[in-house]
Formats: sequence, structure tokens, C-alpha cells
Amino acid sequence: MLTKIYAENPSERELQKVVEVLRNDGIIIYPTDSVYAFGCSLRSPKAIERLRRMKGKDAGAFAVVFGELAQVAEYCRVDNAAFRILKRNLPGPFTFVLPASSRVPDKALEKRRTIGIRIPGNAIPRAIVAALGCPMVTTSVKDDDQVVEYTTDPELIHERYGRDVSLVIDGGIGDNVPTTVVDLTGEEPEILREGRGELQ
Repeated sequence: MLTKIYAENPSERELQKVVEVLRNDGIIIYPTDSVYAFGCSLRSPKAIERLRRMKGKDAGAFAVVFGELAQVAEYCRVDNAAFRILKRNLPGPFTFVLPASSRVPDKALEKRRTIGIRIPGNAIPRAIVAALGCPMVTTSVKDDDQVVEYTTDPELIHERYGRDVSLVIDGGIGDNVPTTVVDLTGEEPEILREGRGELQ
């Protein structure tokens, strides 16, 4: 199913459709402020497991999408220095790596004790998380042969992945530059990948 949602004013009715899918262990594809991404509810071990199988050898580390900063402290250990960095840079095209608290399910962590967190600048994922009432586990849509179109055009994404996921959200043409990944678990912030975000 392909459904259109506008970032400027996400429709309540469409958001409820998305929430229903997520609450029923579904996987969605949605736009962010960088590339399109797969998402499922953090409270759905079944969907997290399916997402891991779908991504296969590329499963790697999943990130978690939050709607607001206050939520992050529930699932991660955030000291004052890290909080100041998050506050300056989020919402925005960043993935920040933080120590996970026991509230993050093991399925999402896959033997690690850290988690990548996202609060995208795009209003659609933030509205989904707010309506769902819990964060989403997420991973970027990457095409096997790195054809750029797949990662940016929601109709092509739907063509390619429509059978694997319950719902693809058309939020317009996406970007093809991933997030900047910053590790906040050490003494100093360390940039692990340069992407769209410029660290403030």
C-alpha cells in the first residue's frame, strides 16, 4: 500500500492508518530528512525480527527514531555534555550513538549496549512516533546495486519493496545523502560518518 502524507501538515487520518500497521507488527517505509527508511514499532519484537531477516547481511546496527528529546532520556543514558550536543543539533539529519538503557529491547540491540538515535527534521516520522506512543526501530533503504533512484523516489521504492512491507509513505522525493553519525559514548564526540548534518 502506498499512502501520501505531507510533511507540512501530516493528516491525522493517514497517521492513524500508519499507527495501526505498526501496532499490528507491520513494517513501513517512510521519509526522513535524509534517505527513506524502514521502520517498525520498538514494542514489536516480531517486526524487529522480520526487519533483521529482510536486511540479511546488511542488518548491522538499527537506530531508534524518537519524536522529541524528552523521550531519548527514557531509553538512553544521556549526560549533560551529550544532552547539550543533542539539543543543538536535533531535530536534524544526525544519528547519535549513546549507551542504551534497559528499556531498549535486546532484539533491537543485537548484543550491543549502544544505540543510534534519530530525531529527523522531517515532521512525518516525528508525527508517527507521537501518534504511536513509542519510538520506531529504523534502518535506511539502501538498494543492492546502489541505484540512487530507488532510495529517493517513493513510487520506485514501493515497486521494489511493496511486497515486503505493509505500507510505503509517499512524502515526496527523498534525499540520497545519509545522516551524519556521531558517537557520544567517549570523552569527546567522534564523527563516525560524514553525512548531511554539520555538527554544531
